[in-house]
Amino acid sequence: MKTRISLCIIAKNETENLRRCLTSAAGAVDEIIVVDTGSTDNTCEIAREFGAKVYTFLWNGSFADARNVSLDQATGDWILYLDCDEELAAGCAEILRRLTSIDDVEGYLVKIINYLGNEGWVETCPDLVFRLFRNRPEYRFRGAIHEQIADVILEKNAKASYRLAEDLVILHYGYLDKQIKEKDKKNRNLNLIEKELQERPQDFLLRYHYGVELFRAERYTEAAFQLTQAANNLDPNTVYFPKLIRYIVLAHQSALEPEKALHAALLGLKLFPNYADLYYYAGLLYLDLKKYKLAQEYLLKAASMPEQPAQYASFGGVRGFRAYYHLAKIAETFLDYEESLKFYITSLRDNPYFRPALERIVQILNPRLNPEYSKVSLEKVFDFSNARAILVMGEIYFHQGAYGLALDYLLRAERTEPLSPETLLWKAICLAQERRYLESLRILDTYTPESHLYPLAKFNKLICFWLQNSKRKVLSLAAELSALGLAEDTQKVVNLFTNTNLSAITLGSDGMALLLDIVKRLLALKETEKAQHFLKCLNPSIRTLHSKSIAQLFYDYGYEEEAALYLKEYLTIRQDGEAHFLLAEIYHERGKFLEAEEHYRYAQEIDPDQPRYYLRLIQLYEKKRRMILEEALLKYPEVDVFQKLLKEAPVT
Repeated sequence: MKTRISLCIIAKNETENLRRCLTSAAGAVDEIIVVDTGSTDNTCEIAREFGAKVYTFLWNGSFADARNVSLDQATGDWILYLDCDEELAAGCAEILRRLTSIDDVEGYLVKIINYLGNEGWVETCPDLVFRLFRNRPEYRFRGAIHEQIADVILEKNAKASYRLAEDLVILHYGYLDKQIKEKDKKNRNLNLIEKELQERPQDFLLRYHYGVELFRAERYTEAAFQLTQAANNLDPNTVYFPKLIRYIVLAHQSALEPEKALHAALLGLKLFPNYADLYYYAGLLYLDLKKYKLAQEYLLKAASMPEQPAQYASFGGVRGFRAYYHLAKIAETFLDYEESLKFYITSLRDNPYFRPALERIVQILNPRLNPEYSKVSLEKVFDFSNARAILVMGEIYFHQGAYGLALDYLLRAERTEPLSPETLLWKAICLAQERRYLESLRILDTYTPESHLYPLAKFNKLICFWLQNSKRKVLSLAAELSALGLAEDTQKVVNLFTNTNLSAITLGSDGMALLLDIVKRLLALKETEKAQHFLKCLNPSIRTLHSKSIAQLFYDYGYEEEAALYLKEYLTIRQDGEAHFLLAEIYHERGKFLEAEEHYRYAQEIDPDQPRYYLRLIQLYEKKRRMILEEALLKYPEVDVFQKLLKEAPVT
């Protein structure tokens, strides 16, 4: 005889989610029970569209009580319960029928795939949850929050048998940033759990959930304490124990306690020697502690791990693109760019949409100074056949100041689908950077006052006319911008375009960010005098404070002499390892080895934990050695020892 399945759901204001949930279950269950806890939208109407039996529950702060109302109304032989922000994966109807036809099983642990992040970047994290069980009157939920029933069933029926059913898959969207923000889940959950813990302090599953909610609320030290309390009182064979250990590691790491985090990770690996996440986080922690060899070993170990069991809830990429990305970063730390590119490429092959790896590759190729080489190199390795990949590439080039390449990719993307208003603005800026002002202005004119991008579009119109020396139009546009009620910093920057005699202006962080972006664009246009003019208008103390960032811009676009001057200015107020290193690099490239050596040494003294400072100094000595040997051979070509030493000297 065919068994009947009741789908039980509790809901409140779930218009956005409920239709998706019920659509996924249509045809898979025989009955739908929806308990509404106070909706003010169309939740109940949507439920009735699917033939659901809808009941009202006066909310009393207990999820268990609400779920138990749904069980009281269910008439099926089996209960499947879902949240509104979940859905059954395709093909689950047949699987449900097969699972519920087995006689000697009381319930199932099924696979759930949690989606995390936001619309721009979504990741998945699998887990196991108890969601399918026989409908018996003695089986009722317990717990105001993170309500449980699996342990209740075992209390009522010591012989109850559970099985794992990983082919029955639930997709969960409730951890997406948008969903969490809309429902204020973090604060709600914490309040409910704290109240329940007062009543059941020895419930260590509840304490585990409390620790997780504290972690999500970014109360990391408290989270680590609560999670450790739970771990110290649980059997390591408990199904969620691996996740518990990982949360302890993450909580200590986020609380800036790397030694404690590492201790927890290594202890966890003794219990779960194939847990990729623990190898991965141990690798990151060793990296934080500057123990590069151990970091490399553990990240490679993470990448070598087999497929992870569902109960590990392994994070996406710890056995792939994430591990390879950090291995590439280690290689970069030791100036091994060939090795780093290999790992970045491997990372992207595992996940073609992992932007941090692509951004680092572009940075290494330096498209500002080597545009054609960068383009050819990337197109040999990656597939840019779809619009999304082309658009991402255009955005990366844009933000890295390679405007010509950015325009090329934005135009290619536009052939496939229309650009968004923000991306269209990037295109207009790129056209201006290519001195295609008329085309740029045509786009900028399409933005109306209703658009949030209108002030930015008008500001870029001002830049276009200023670059063409159209003073009357610049004055007119500056007046229109001022009428919009600009922020004080923005107004000061606008004034720089209309008053050439301004000096000693003071800008805050927003104003400096805007000014530095203008300087970057001017350097890309080879308008160095105009860039210097803007910088000379700054209050000297403000300019000096930001001179390291200014120097980096000049260096990025190949203006080493100017970069060196700004670095020297910065070093008058702050002894900084990176500033000394960049200055040493400039001297090194210009063949001023004594000055380069001096600044490499200063960089080492200030920050002795940077391997590249040592490596560049070694390379400098090797170059000097070779030059001295070549000089010696010119003077003494017949001396064998110089010939031998020159052959042994590495070519740099």
